[in-house]
Amino acid sequence: MILTSPAFQHNQPIPHRFTCDGDNVSPPLVITDVPAGAKSLVLIVDDPDAVPFAGHVFVHWTLCNINPKTHIIDEGSVPHGSLECATSYGKPSWGGPCPPAGNHHYHFKLYALNTILNVSSEANKSDCENAMHGFIVDQTELMGTYKRTP
Repeated sequence: MILTSPAFQHNQPIPHRFTCDGDNVSPPLVITDVPAGAKSLVLIVDDPDAVPFAGHVFVHWTLCNINPKTHIIDEGSVPHGSLECATSYGKPSWGGPCPPAGNHHYHFKLYALNTILNVSSEANKSDCENAMHGFIVDQTELMGTYKRTP
């Protein structure tokens, strides 16, 4: 399974447009080579560099129950039928990179599951990860960076 973006390359800067300093819309994503037996996909976007500032890994987006036939997640959109769950911003939606200091790394983690999760939009990253336990058949990651300029 492969996750890419036409907006940025792996381990390269995320364009300003997708951050709190820009339009704060989710970047376009492309999903390929999903395992044949997958029943759903889960996407978690988080920033482990936020721990010294926030006290925890900061969650920017959680999408559960993405149809495994989804090949493109358009900019600023949520795939039909998927469920946005709670983020560190306290609501179920994309919250773009907005680091207080330094260069941060944003991990777009995609999981293929052999089940559909029974979670609500109030579920957080930990709830989703607990629900996924034992059902992950494949996973991949795209990582982008962002550093705010004064």
